[in-house]
Amino acid sequence: MLQSLTHDVLVLGAGLAGLRAAVEISQRLGGKVDIGIVSKVQLMRAHSVCAEGGTAACLRTEEGDSTDLHAWDTVKGSDFLADQDVVRRFVNVIPREILLLDHWGIPWTRDEHGRIAQRPFGGHSFPRATLAADKTGFFEMQTLYDQLLRYKSFTRYDEFFVTDILVVDGRFAGLLGIHAPSGETVVLRGKALLIATGGGGTLYGFTTYSETVTGDGMAMAYRAGLPLEDMEFLQFHPTGLMPSGILMTEACRGEGGYLKNAAGERFMERHAPSKMELAPRGMVSRAEMTEILEGRGFPGPDGKDYLHLDLTHLGADRINSRLPLIREVCIKFIGLDPIEKPIPIRPVAHYSMGGIETDINGATRMPGVWAAGEAACVSLHGANRLGSNSTAECLVWGGITGGEIAAALPRLPNPIPVPEAEVRKSQGHIAGLLGRQGGENLYGLRRELRTAMDRYVGVFRTGEDLSKGLEVVRSIRRRAASAPVADKGAIYNSNLFHALELENLLDLAEVTVLGALTRTESRGAHARRDFATRNDQEWLKHTLAWQKDGAPSLDYKPVTINTWRPVERTY
Repeated sequence: MLQSLTHDVLVLGAGLAGLRAAVEISQRLGGKVDIGIVSKVQLMRAHSVCAEGGTAACLRTEEGDSTDLHAWDTVKGSDFLADQDVVRRFVNVIPREILLLDHWGIPWTRDEHGRIAQRPFGGHSFPRATLAADKTGFFEMQTLYDQLLRYKSFTRYDEFFVTDILVVDGRFAGLLGIHAPSGETVVLRGKALLIATGGGGTLYGFTTYSETVTGDGMAMAYRAGLPLEDMEFLQFHPTGLMPSGILMTEACRGEGGYLKNAAGERFMERHAPSKMELAPRGMVSRAEMTEILEGRGFPGPDGKDYLHLDLTHLGADRINSRLPLIREVCIKFIGLDPIEKPIPIRPVAHYSMGGIETDINGATRMPGVWAAGEAACVSLHGANRLGSNSTAECLVWGGITGGEIAAALPRLPNPIPVPEAEVRKSQGHIAGLLGRQGGENLYGLRRELRTAMDRYVGVFRTGEDLSKGLEVVRSIRRRAASAPVADKGAIYNSNLFHALELENLLDLAEVTVLGALTRTESRGAHARRDFATRNDQEWLKHTLAWQKDGAPSLDYKPVTINTWRPVERTY
């Protein structure tokens, strides 16, 4: 039996951006609002809890930092693809968010003077990564949820797999999904929707992402008629733990850690002598791959050679106080104590700079729909995100979109009735998946996809490799039609969810690879060996990908440049 439930606002995704928005809406409306918070996992298991190193904000103007400097660092770090009006708003708002969390009780790490502590991060010209040891995202999530509990304004939908964003006459009507514990299909209706479902980094096999982060919100928005922006820009973090890919936070280098090759050299001297290990992530990742490709790495499994992240000189006290999670992870996962030995690392897929196109307020082109956090592309990060600007973005645009939704609710129409034909169409798709027959294996296809992305769409790219990658993606899509869903049951059908996630990943992979193949330049995290320089004359523009006839169609729009003209990006 089909259930239909109605709320004022639906928040799809319960990470930092989603929770921050729910708090803002509840506060502004005094709790007199009905919010449905929808999560495919248990509420506090969102990937945001994995954020480790810090949240960037200008808090030390008396010591020489400024919002102008934070803005310049962000624009330069973006390789001049960030919209500068967006950057300006971001740097002005985030200090207030840090203090707000402080008032709400987050246990920020303190310095010797009792002030909120900040540490250096890559690409920043001042120590502004605000930290709670190396568990910053975890503590931010706990603090936001604790604040949300003050209000009786929300209903939790945990373990609820959304399959479709329902649209009627170009307007948001609701969400259709499956409640995993009961197996029931449910329609959630609302006046407004916030998409805050995170990134799509599990496109790659070697990744820092939780396995649940499969770009669902971005893919559903794309199929619902919204454009995805700048998807070719996928960040590779320099320090993924071998062989799992678990994040070794940039805070390791912010606290003074060294990167070394097999000869024991601090090789960043050759690549970014002024910043060394604290150059922007794209530069460090490319430097690492250069060291590995030129034979100065350590031999690794499956051809994945690696380098060393050396913390041993920091000493036990500093590691235990500032990087306790890193030490715990290394000991538990590879039996290595970073107090005593260097950590084996290599570049790892980490963050989607692109996402659902929004305006500066987080509004999409569809009335009643906003997006925030990593699922969105408000054009803050451009071609390369600076470390610790991500959790900051979630807080800033969680607050902004929450405020925008609260202000819009009185003038938004009541939830639109969802036509039965729309529901039947989606249910027919699910029935089609469950009825598939053939000799392909869903799990094998997902492994093939991720292996192909690692191989063809990595730190360094060429037109030839990208063409091969696009061919593989399209081949896997065709073969997936012969990959049966073995579990026919209703309750906790993870086999079915895996099939739906694969569809989402294939949509995002095709957009990502096509955008990268078409962009014939190197900019930020997009490094083409066959087009090794940045080309502002032709490519100082944002990519927009629309779904037309089941395939991506590319369009472009200008970058907002109102303060700084592009210059050569050196460190």
